[in-house]
Amino acid sequence: GTPRAASGTAAAQLRRRLESELEDIRGAGTWKSERVIASRQGPHLRLAGGGAGILNFCANNYLGLSSHPEVIRAAVEALEKFGAGLSSVRFICGTQSIHKDLEEKIARFHQREDAILYASCFDANAGIFEALLTPEDAVLSDELNHASIIDGIRLCKANKYRYKHMDMQDLEAKLQDAQKHRLRLVATDGAFSMDGDIAPLREICQLAQKYDALVFIDECHATGFLGPNGRGTDELLGVMDKVTIINSTLGKALGGAAGGYTTGPKPLIDLLRQRSRPYLFSNSLPPAVVGCASKALDLLMESNAIAQSMAAKTQRFRSKMTAAGFTISGKDHPICPVMLGDARLAAVMAEDMLNRGIYVIGFSYPVVPKGKARIRVQISAVHSDEDIDRCVEAFTEVGRKHGALP
Repeated sequence: GTPRAASGTAAAQLRRRLESELEDIRGAGTWKSERVIASRQGPHLRLAGGGAGILNFCANNYLGLSSHPEVIRAAVEALEKFGAGLSSVRFICGTQSIHKDLEEKIARFHQREDAILYASCFDANAGIFEALLTPEDAVLSDELNHASIIDGIRLCKANKYRYKHMDMQDLEAKLQDAQKHRLRLVATDGAFSMDGDIAPLREICQLAQKYDALVFIDECHATGFLGPNGRGTDELLGVMDKVTIINSTLGKALGGAAGGYTTGPKPLIDLLRQRSRPYLFSNSLPPAVVGCASKALDLLMESNAIAQSMAAKTQRFRSKMTAAGFTISGKDHPICPVMLGDARLAAVMAEDMLNRGIYVIGFSYPVVPKGKARIRVQISAVHSDEDIDRCVEAFTEVGRKHGALP
């Protein structure tokens, strides 16, 4: 039918206010447009409207498993056997054998006691702090943690401390102050998605041990490819026995569909099943999604070859871009932020890159701090050396055109 707009003075006032706010966003050069993909996710895309042969350098498809034939086949088989969805939450009528199997597999992959599935890692982060922490406790959070961690901490009644980004002196000072509280939980991203830097987990765990605290890490941008076997930041830095709680996603390296999880001590997982609101009040993960993630984990546990292929490709891009004169934030992570500073410059360069067949996105405020605009490039295991070189060549041309390079 014909679209209908709400009538009345209040609705008209709301419309004017929203339109003014949207115009301010456009005027600031921070408007976020959505490009429409008309093909599978992968290193090569076709865009709606005819754009074909586009090289994709901005997906979280770290291992290229979103379009892996075995992953797709597993999803189809799960769909046919278990249906489209459960139409229910887990504790009422929504737990299938494949959900329990995947939770067991996740725990085994991370070498933890148990795991619990969520609709997303955003939900996992929204659900853990409120269930675990009380007004007697304290949570200490890195200031650049993901928005979902920040929102999850806001929901809980614990005493809140925010330490400077990866600043161990500041964290220690905050831990000293937090000694008056019953339980202390240090919360950090394992790998920070905007800057591509990796948390100093060894030092964090040492401080946690010194001040009798627990460590929580969000591994969304680490699971599947960091560490010798892709188990994440704690494996990479040799502290798997020092990290108590891991939250991560199935929607990036592990098949790229959807879903998240918490893994850790069994009593904690049991408590989350009883009290975590996003778990209790959200539908079960669809069987096809469970099938995708389960097969992705099978592939990772059978061989570390896919995970290990990331390092050389990441180094190739970072070294060539640095040689061209660009500043690349972070270190040794496939998230490679090309730092530009100016929001308009980032947006214009990203659009010009697309004209050259390279799909990248400019990031600006409020996704990143003002003055820290960048184009975030993400390397995938399925990028060829030729793909990477073509991306660098396009960046060099566009950078010179717009004054980002001399």
